[in-house]
Amino acid sequence: VQLQASGGGFVQAGGSLRLSCVASGSILRVNAMGWYRQAPGKQRELVAVHTTGTMITDDSTDYAESVKGRFTVSRDNAKNAVYLQMNNLKPEDTAVYFCHAKISDSPYDSYDYWGQGTLVTVSS
Repeated sequence: VQLQASGGGFVQAGGSLRLSCVASGSILRVNAMGWYRQAPGKQRELVAVHTTGTMITDDSTDYAESVKGRFTVSRDNAKNAVYLQMNNLKPEDTAVYFCHAKISDSPYDSYDYWGQGTLVTVSS
């Protein structure tokens, strides 16, 4: 399984960016997809995750407190894709953003996969 992320870039504070990530390979079920970020000198942290429920109505999302109300994570199950819409960006959002997924290639397991990082730079 491979994750291909795109959409990073440079933006002024208050601006918006949209990150995309597509999973490909041997995929039976995508259990969760989301985004982490790592700023210089800091640990990698969860930004947002979209978790697949037993039924589509059970799907759930979780966000870091620092991005609630500004970022929105969404999925396209047909494409095995996850998106992160980032609005009202702040300089403290500057980081390398990593796509992450929990994927099953059989009914009995689930593995963690990471995409390559994409840099988001927000100027003040």
